[in-house]
Amino acid sequence: MVRLEFHDPSGTIEVTQQHASRPASLAGKRIGFLTNEQWQAYYALPMLKELIERDFPGTEVLAVDAFPKGNDAIGTDETARVVEQSGVDAVIIGNAA
Repeated sequence: MVRLEFHDPSGTIEVTQQHASRPASLAGKRIGFLTNEQWQAYYALPMLKELIERDFPGTEVLAVDAFPKGNDAIGTDETARVVEQSGVDAVIIGNAA
């Protein structure tokens, strides 16, 4: 008789760092974008900026190109420093692939 053994890959992963807290509302907040610079981002993110500004009066939404762009830049310590120093309350990470 042949005996087959299988590995169960459905184990758990320990969460060592929680995601950033989400603001209760975008009203009156200062918001920035981080984009991976895929071509759809050039259409979607400016539209999202416009919709947020329209729907949440008093919200300041920075230009889509206010922070470094591209997959190589958005995850770096330098980009995190620039975002932190900008004083934004929230960042929308745009993945428009």
